[in-house]
Amino acid sequence: MKKITIGPGWFQASSIALGCMRISSLNDKDAEHLIRTALDEGIDFFDHADIYGGGRSEEVFARAAGLNADRREQVRIQTKCGICKGYFDFSRDHILASVDGSLRRLKTDYIDVLLLHRPDTLVEPDEVAEAFSILQSAGKVRFFGVSNQNPGQIELLKQAVTQPIGVNQLQLSLAFTGMIDTGLNVNMQNSASVSHDNGILDYCRLHRITIQPWSPLQYGFFAGVFLGSDKYAELNRAIADLAARYDVPESAMAIAWLLRHPASMQPIVGTTHAGHLKDLCQADRVTLTRPEWYALYRAAGNTLP
Repeated sequence: MKKITIGPGWFQASSIALGCMRISSLNDKDAEHLIRTALDEGIDFFDHADIYGGGRSEEVFARAAGLNADRREQVRIQTKCGICKGYFDFSRDHILASVDGSLRRLKTDYIDVLLLHRPDTLVEPDEVAEAFSILQSAGKVRFFGVSNQNPGQIELLKQAVTQPIGVNQLQLSLAFTGMIDTGLNVNMQNSASVSHDNGILDYCRLHRITIQPWSPLQYGFFAGVFLGSDKYAELNRAIADLAARYDVPESAMAIAWLLRHPASMQPIVGTTHAGHLKDLCQADRVTLTRPEWYALYRAAGNTLP
């Protein structure tokens, strides 16, 4: 699998990452098969969060991956913190306690990338900065990023945080394209011109922040998968035509559309089925032309100005 640069030159990693949110539903044998399939396909980046499966997802991954010291250096582990039951918490103490819990469950000495999981409107940037510095100095976390945050929120953090913010995990798919729509409809008075994210796509490109699209096969907020959905009949026909042309599964074509964007995004695929994962990984061998990329965008129901 091709490699991309994560963050502002931090390291190279697989262009597709495996999201481990649902891995807690697997028994150890199936989880081990999934992780082994990911590694065999060239995936070396695994995404977690302290809340996934109530923490059990990290535990299942640790048992399934069986990372000894040598193998640990060959993979990248990312986890997230800040979501609590009914509120968000980016306080110093919560960040530190959350990381210690993830380290214990993952059975590792360090996290490659720690993300703040969604915005906390009560955030005190100085507390975040203190937590990040403590974690980095202790060797517990190497790099830092955010999830679902806009440019103003990232800039607020950067007033205090000295480490680069190098990752932003954002919802993006062929059927969820708001951050792309606004950039194409500049100086227009249609609904697509309304910016909900303050230009986050261009901001991340300007600041060398890796966008990690989550739910890359979903439409709406966990409303469902657009592949095979009657709601997206035209899109599915277009995907099927291109998938046949490139001789890849249709699911791979949906991921290839994200990989084609010059922002060098790293889609987070959250399947728990090894066969589906192998299909998705075939996206890495497809490079869509401009007309093909825009044809899929239009087939999803978008109109170019």
